[in-house]
Amino acid sequence: MAETTGGVIVNADSAQLYRDLNVLSAAPTAEDLKRAEHRLYGVLDGVAACSAADWAVMAGREIGEVHAQGRLPILVGGTGMYLRTLLEGIAPIPPIDPGVRREVRAAEVGVNRARLIELDPEAAARLKPADSLRIARALEVVLSTGKTLGDWHAHRQGGIGDAMMLRPLVLLPPRDWLYARCDDRFAQMMERGAIEEVAALLKRKLDPKLPVMRAIGVREIAAYLNGEIDRAAAIALGSQATRNYAKRQYTWFAHQPPPEWPRFTDPLDIGAALELLGPSA
Repeated sequence: MAETTGGVIVNADSAQLYRDLNVLSAAPTAEDLKRAEHRLYGVLDGVAACSAADWAVMAGREIGEVHAQGRLPILVGGTGMYLRTLLEGIAPIPPIDPGVRREVRAAEVGVNRARLIELDPEAAARLKPADSLRIARALEVVLSTGKTLGDWHAHRQGGIGDAMMLRPLVLLPPRDWLYARCDDRFAQMMERGAIEEVAALLKRKLDPKLPVMRAIGVREIAAYLNGEIDRAAAIALGSQATRNYAKRQYTWFAHQPPPEWPRFTDPLDIGAALELLGPSA
């Protein structure tokens, strides 16, 4: 599509933002880059954390520049919260009081969940009991601001979805086809530099909580490099983690985008998928 229209591909995948994860994130190849212009790929160092709001600012800037050139921006990627934030805006939640954050992050998840049930029962019912990060976030917001996350999210600001014409397409191929590709891709990554990529990350001794260190495959390959598991186990665990993530993505994109967004459910054929968008695509 980018080739035929002269469009520009804009990355909407959180892992592909990092130059440290060229292999593990399946970043565009040199041949891909020759075929069409790509933006926001490999633009961040692993030491940087990037929120959905941060990405939305970067993507909005790129979209504006591409439009100013009279060209078509084509957002590609599977980080649903990035896309939602760009299109719908972000809740204007003020900075969390540092004391509240320390208190909440130091507590056990069970203690935080009990407090959340009392202060924000809607969030407590929505979140899984073991989801310590999201429970902590919901609790610190209500403790620090006096409003629940739901209250804040009802007043999002800064979305660009209403300011432009969208031509969305959600790809939902058969799960068995998708999972087989996940397994094949991870095995190929192990042969094409993923091990060296993770080794370079480990040498930097980055905070394990950084997004780049939590990317799919990093933990499994690190365990292999540290002698905790063998290569076959690393491939099996990495493939499983990839399938699990694909399943979560599949569920999100099947249900979260507006129902009128076209869904393409056949084994992936780009030409056939683009027919859903009509001749102007």
